[in-house]
Amino acid sequence: MQLSEINIYPIKSLGGISLNESVVEEKGLQFDRRWMLVDENGKFFTQREFPKMATLKVSLETDGLRVSAQNDNLLIPFSENGAGEEIQVEIWNSKLTAQTSENTINEWFSDALQTNCRLVRMNQNSSRQVNPIYAVRKFQDTVSFADGYPVLLIGEGSLADLNSKLENPIPMNRFRPNLVVKNSEAFAEDTWKSIKIGETIFYIVKPSERCVMTTIDQAKGVSDGKEPLKTLATYRLVKKDGASKILFGQNLIAENAGEMIKIGDKAEVLETKE
Repeated sequence: MQLSEINIYPIKSLGGISLNESVVEEKGLQFDRRWMLVDENGKFFTQREFPKMATLKVSLETDGLRVSAQNDNLLIPFSENGAGEEIQVEIWNSKLTAQTSENTINEWFSDALQTNCRLVRMNQNSSRQVNPIYAVRKFQDTVSFADGYPVLLIGEGSLADLNSKLENPIPMNRFRPNLVVKNSEAFAEDTWKSIKIGETIFYIVKPSERCVMTTIDQAKGVSDGKEPLKTLATYRLVKKDGASKILFGQNLIAENAGEMIKIGDKAEVLETKE
């Protein structure tokens, strides 16, 4: 089994970037979801409400992020010089401080999405805890602006299984994983408890619950209809605590941050669930 894809999404819900290698940090892969767009009250934006966000493409440059929208583009510097104030932001059940961007950057995004918004960046000293119920190190594991966990992994075999049931196959980017592995059985990742990729050990802590974002064509920024959720609901639906959840992919927490992972790295299952 090998690592076949590495993806990061520096600005939450905007276009992703495919990489050949990445450093695994405590909060997730380097640069992954360290920025996000918020409204005037500091509440986060996602494709759920603004599917057009998918069409804003992001690339990594030496000195910052380059964001492109149709014929326009913007450089967001890594340097925090000249950045704005610290404000409280809200993402799901988490509230934390983040640093606002210059007005020109906020205006660019507001024009691109046709709604008032601000770009914020997670501070180095900001701490957003993983749900302690699923944390490896309770009250110590932290996460970026991702929905809840540092890393999302999916096996190529799982997508192939789903596509065999769909009239119109879909690409992996509908599920926005960080890591993709090949040469595993469909949904084998459901059975893993820990794996080693390169020199990094990851714990599989919770299945990923899928939402309407999976119906959004990531190239067009519009919903394709009810798929793949309609089909997934026929065989990947579980009921827990009175609620129905569609599961696809697994959330991971790294045991040892700081190592580099690369495409082609061996992915070795260390322990499976009983």
